[in-house]
Amino acid sequence: MRVTGTGHASMRIDTAAGSILCDPWVNPAYFASWFPFPDNSLLDWATLGQVDYLYVSHLHRDHFDAKHLRDFVSKDATVLLPEFPTSEMEDEFRELGFTKFLKAPNEQVVELPGGLKIMIQALTSPTDGPIGDSSLWVEYDGVRLLNQNDARPTDLSVFAELGHVHAHMLQFSGAIWYPMVYELPQAAKTAFGKQKRDRQFDRTWRYIDDLKADHVFPIAGPPCFLDDELWQFNDIFGDEGNIFPDQSVFLAEYAKVGGTNGIVLLPGSVSEITTEGATTTHPVPVEEFFANKVAHLEEMRERKRGVIEAEKASWRHPEVDVLGEMKRRIEPLLDESIYLAKGVGGPVRFDLVGYDGESVESIVVDFPGKEVRPYADEKVRYRFRTERALIEHLLHIGEVDWVNSLFLSCRFSAARIGQYNEFVYAFFKCLSEERLQYAEGWYDEHERAVDAEDITLDGWVVQRRCPHLKADLSRFGIVDGDQLTCQLHGWKFDLASGRCLTSVGHKIRAHRADAETPAPAGEAAI
Repeated sequence: MRVTGTGHASMRIDTAAGSILCDPWVNPAYFASWFPFPDNSLLDWATLGQVDYLYVSHLHRDHFDAKHLRDFVSKDATVLLPEFPTSEMEDEFRELGFTKFLKAPNEQVVELPGGLKIMIQALTSPTDGPIGDSSLWVEYDGVRLLNQNDARPTDLSVFAELGHVHAHMLQFSGAIWYPMVYELPQAAKTAFGKQKRDRQFDRTWRYIDDLKADHVFPIAGPPCFLDDELWQFNDIFGDEGNIFPDQSVFLAEYAKVGGTNGIVLLPGSVSEITTEGATTTHPVPVEEFFANKVAHLEEMRERKRGVIEAEKASWRHPEVDVLGEMKRRIEPLLDESIYLAKGVGGPVRFDLVGYDGESVESIVVDFPGKEVRPYADEKVRYRFRTERALIEHLLHIGEVDWVNSLFLSCRFSAARIGQYNEFVYAFFKCLSEERLQYAEGWYDEHERAVDAEDITLDGWVVQRRCPHLKADLSRFGIVDGDQLTCQLHGWKFDLASGRCLTSVGHKIRAHRADAETPAPAGEAAI
C-alpha cells in the first residue's frame, strides 16, 4: 500500500486494486483564515485527482474543498459516502458533478473489486463536525490502514477487531477558536491554551495506545494563518498556550511518552507500507523543513496576500438588512426548537462592527423569548463581536452553519457568563430546518436514554458513559479527589453533586463506593 501525503488530513492511497483520495483541501477556508500547512497548492493535482475512489470524512471546509473537488478530482471517481443522518454531503457532491456513489453501511466491511476492502465509521452527534464526522479503514493484501483524520470515536475497538493495523493516521493539533478569541487576560488565555494543548496530546496518546499500530502518522493539522490580523495564532512565538503545534512538535512530545514509530508526511512525501514495515521518502528533509518554518510561513504569506485581499473584497453586502434577515431566518427555527433553546437558556448578543471600524449595531438572539431583536441593555449568556460584513456575507449566501464559517475563522471575539454552553454552538450549526430537526431529535433521544451501567473509579461509583457524548469512562475517566475528567473532550464533573463543571446540563450519576447507593431521582431512600 502506497500513501502519498497531500497536505493537512489529505492523502492518496494506492493499491493494485484501486486508488483512494482522502479529504483534499487546498483553497483557504473559513473566511480565508485557514490555509494548509505545509503548503500543498503546488502539487500536481491534475494527476493526483485521477483516482478510482474519493473519500471526504465530513463537511468541514478544511476537508470538503468544493472548488478543488470541482476543478481537480475526476468525476469518474466513486464517492465513498459515510452513513450520515442527512443527505447534505451527497447533495453537495452532486452539485459538483459527481454521479457515482457507494453508500457505506456504518461499521460494515465492504469489499470493492480486486480485493480492496473498506469500512467507514460515521459519528452522528450534532457536535461531530457539521452533523457528522467519520473515519476510513482500508485493507489490501493483508496491509491495514486507519485514516481517523480528526474524528473522535469513543473507542477504536471496531477497527482493532478487524486485525492488526499497520498505519494509523490521526489528529494531534487544535482545530478550534478556544481560547484565543475570548476576551480574557493574556495570562488566563495562556493557561487555558496550555490545558487544551496538553489534553490534545493526551487524547492522541490514548488513541495510539488503543490501536497499537505499527506506524503513526500525525495528520489533520495544524492550519496556518496568513492574514496579518491572524498571524499571531501560528505556533512560532514560543507560546506554551498555543493550541496549534506542528508535526515536529508532535514527534518531540511523542518521544517523551516513548513513541518511536511516528512518520511525518509532507505534501509530496510517499510511504510504502507493508506488513513488515514502512519506507518513506520526502521532497525535502523533514527536520530541515520545520527548522525553517517561519521562513516558509512568511513566503506563503506574501504569495497568498492577493488571495486574502480578493476574499475580503467579496464579503460586503450593504444591501442586506442584517436584523431583518436574521429575524426571517432564525425566528422560525427558534419557534421549532425545544432542546437547543432550553439548553442555551438565555439571550445571545452579536456586536456588529461597521465598515468604519468603530460603529456597532448590537442584535440579540433571544432563545427564551424566541425572537431576534435589537439589544436592550440586558445581561446576555454569550456575546460575539465581529465585522458586520461577515454576517452580511453569511446571510447573502444562505449559510446554514455559522460554526463551520464564522466561528472557525477566528475573526471574532467572544465573552460569556458562566460555563461553556455546547447548545449555543449546536444551534448555530443548525440554521436549516433539516439540521435543526435532526439535532432536536438527537438530544431528545439521548435525554430519554437511561444509562444504567456503573463502574468504579478510584473509590467512586459512576455511570460508565460520559453524559456529554457517551465516551467510556472506564477508559477515558480520570478521578482527582472529588473531580472526574473525561479525557476524550476534557469535560469535568463534580462527583459529590454530579454537576458538570464544563458546560450547562450533562449531570453525572455518581456516589462514593463505600456509601449507600442513592435512590433513583424522585424516590425517597428507604
